[in-house]
Amino acid sequence: MNKTQQGAYGENLACDFLKKQGYKILERNFRIRGGEIDVIAKDGDTLVYVEVKTRSSNQFGTPEESITVKKIRFLERAAKFYRLKRYNLSQSERIDAVSVTLSESPEIKLIKNITL
Repeated sequence: MNKTQQGAYGENLACDFLKKQGYKILERNFRIRGGEIDVIAKDGDTLVYVEVKTRSSNQFGTPEESITVKKIRFLERAAKFYRLKRYNLSQSERIDAVSVTLSESPEIKLIKNITL
């Protein structure tokens, strides 16, 4: 499995996991200049922007350890664009992350409200 396939597989696992946690998936791979938001979902009345990180193992660190300050800043800008420019939403929101480690039995972890 190449990195693109691994990422898509991880996102599929993450979406299934989020649905089981009660999230409603609104959109996937929302692209703007400079990158994308992997998943946009609703958790109750909260709009959630989800970064999905998938790794084949934890040999070089966990997936969530690879979320950089730069990535969080991008997600904040992209969320603002999504909210104000495209959909003009005015509701509570947050950024979550889903860590997927692929192995014989994939390990999936939800980190709510990631901040610096």
